[in-house]
Amino acid sequence: MSDKIYDYDPAAALESDEAMAVFLADALETGDSAYIAKAMGVVARAKGMADLARDTGLSREQLYRSFSEQGNPTLKTLLAVMRALGMDLTARPHKPAA
Repeated sequence: MSDKIYDYDPAAALESDEAMAVFLADALETGDSAYIAKAMGVVARAKGMADLARDTGLSREQLYRSFSEQGNPTLKTLLAVMRALGMDLTARPHKPAA
């Protein structure tokens, strides 16, 4: 038996646009801005940070910083990344937990 500990990267599990959308929708449901930013970073890495940087006109460093645990992306950055991911940010009435 091995005593090795492996790092798990959730970005590796997001192999389709549908999986990325479900992952982000789940993060958005939390209402936790830090968690949402981190989830956006996971999806950005899954899609390819260099490709997103090119498609959004933002630097890779700015994307990594914006979507880190301490990140606080601007609405402009969030919308640019969502567009580059081919996803829409939508609104619906809030249903409080019962």
